[in-house]
Amino acid sequence: MPQFTPPVRDTRFVLEHVVGLSAHANVDGFAAATPDTVDAVLEEGGRFVAQVLFPLNQVGDQHGCTRHDDGSVTTPPGFKEAYRQFVESGWGTLSAPEAFGGQAMPHVVSTAFQEYMISANMAFAMYPGLAHGAIAALVVKGSPEQQAKYLPRMVSGEWGGTMNLTEPQCGTDLGLIRTRAEPNADGSYSITGTKIFISAGEHDLTDNIIHLVLAKTPGAPDSSKGISLFVVPKVMVEDDGSLGARNAVSCGSIEHKMGIHGNSTCVMNYDGATGWLVGEEMKGLAAMFIMMNAARLGVGLQGLGVAETAYQNAVHYAADRRQGRALTGPAEPGEKADTLFVHPDVRRMLMEAKAWTEGLRALCLWGALQVDLEHKAGTEEERQLAGDLIGLLTPVIKGVGTDKGYDIATTAQQVYGGHGYIQEWGMEQYVRDARIAQIYEGTNGVQAMDLVGRKLASNGGRAVQALFRIVAEEAAAAGEDTAVADFAARLAKALGELQAATMWFMANGMKNPNNVGAGAVSYMHLMGLVATGLMWLRMARAAAALKAAGEGDTAFLDAKLVTARFFGERMLPDAGALRRKIEGGADAVMALPVEMFQAG
Repeated sequence: MPQFTPPVRDTRFVLEHVVGLSAHANVDGFAAATPDTVDAVLEEGGRFVAQVLFPLNQVGDQHGCTRHDDGSVTTPPGFKEAYRQFVESGWGTLSAPEAFGGQAMPHVVSTAFQEYMISANMAFAMYPGLAHGAIAALVVKGSPEQQAKYLPRMVSGEWGGTMNLTEPQCGTDLGLIRTRAEPNADGSYSITGTKIFISAGEHDLTDNIIHLVLAKTPGAPDSSKGISLFVVPKVMVEDDGSLGARNAVSCGSIEHKMGIHGNSTCVMNYDGATGWLVGEEMKGLAAMFIMMNAARLGVGLQGLGVAETAYQNAVHYAADRRQGRALTGPAEPGEKADTLFVHPDVRRMLMEAKAWTEGLRALCLWGALQVDLEHKAGTEEERQLAGDLIGLLTPVIKGVGTDKGYDIATTAQQVYGGHGYIQEWGMEQYVRDARIAQIYEGTNGVQAMDLVGRKLASNGGRAVQALFRIVAEEAAAAGEDTAVADFAARLAKALGELQAATMWFMANGMKNPNNVGAGAVSYMHLMGLVATGLMWLRMARAAAALKAAGEGDTAFLDAKLVTARFFGERMLPDAGALRRKIEGGADAVMALPVEMFQAG
């Protein structure tokens, strides 16, 4: 049976030494994030997900969700009671605004808890996760009346929320949507159309679900410029806040999926459902990106969360399973065989998983800090820098985080050998669950194109130049520290490869845009490698300093230093290969005629 222990010690280390939580006490909302409070969130939140949510992970996978003839949906056994405990404990309110019943903690603190929840039960975590995306859009774009009517009970978790974007004929290209919104005399709209792949679209966890739906009004341009956003409650809400009649929105079916069976992924039918415009007409794209950016960072966290659990279980298996002898001679002569840990290739797989998982944790939490600083930092300069960094890194965190998350899940499965392919061990579920994260909220190819096609050139390249400057300055400063000088030199070299690849795009992208498209994924991974390398530099410097001062757990600090060394020696050299792939251009990619791809 699988097991899971929330990585509280590692999270605490990152929050203190990479994020620098205490150094931001002057930022609005951070004063409440005292070390004792944060420790309580990590410890108690970890205990809740390990004891309540994790035991339901395989249950949700095996039972799935059930749609009934009346269109209602029942979640897997135990989910409803677990959700009740989640709401009563206030876990969903951590970073929500106080005005709507939230605790107003920093987003970075709630992100740490969200990682634990995903690791414990990704399918369950998606129910409140989708609601948070809808909340984010209503906080920014909703009218005061809409906010007062919906947000308090969405924040509390009494009501759920969804994002309704995709339709059968369109996913990434939302300009192709056909859902229509006809204005009514009372200011509302009648919404008609079909949406697919709607996570948490219908379920029995809450009394109401507040759907945010993209649709086009009469006469709107037949493109993304014609999109508007509407709030459409499952159950109508009366003026006094009580629930009224059922709205004309229903679950037509539940998708039969490869993984995340515990989450109800629905086909949603809108048959003249009553909705209200959110923000301005034909300005839905901006509101959509509020939801999408929040969701993309959340999906990147899913890659990390599943990777962490898969890695933990692979470590336990490798420590218990005896198979063969060490190449250098029996490690335990008194036993018939040594554990898997004596084999260098098993060590390689586990070290790769450890290095990327811990590096991505730091990157995700540092990214979450930028979300906080973008809105709450004390100066406009600080807010701009934070906004630039998280805008640039959102597709990287989503794309690289989920690619590596899936890789780690399959690597962890590989450690098990044949047992990894057997259902009862649980590893095949992590592989299946992790796979969707590379696809939804914009496939990773789309993330890469967003990075190279939009983010690099935004504001004259201001964001990428800021990232270059941060990495260069920190690598140069670390070069004076003998404990991390070698790693710093390797990171500086990888940064040079990223800078050269960026210049190559500038020189060759205009003459042939396919050069950018063909190298986009490699570029995204190159930037992810450098950004994660920056995180490892910070962790290594902190570990070396603490060790020199005689502070902290020596074994933990030594492990950080060794893992940083591994990342530098075994991961950072990939930067050169990625650059050369990019500079290979598009000629060979685009040369074959279509018919040559076909059999016969």
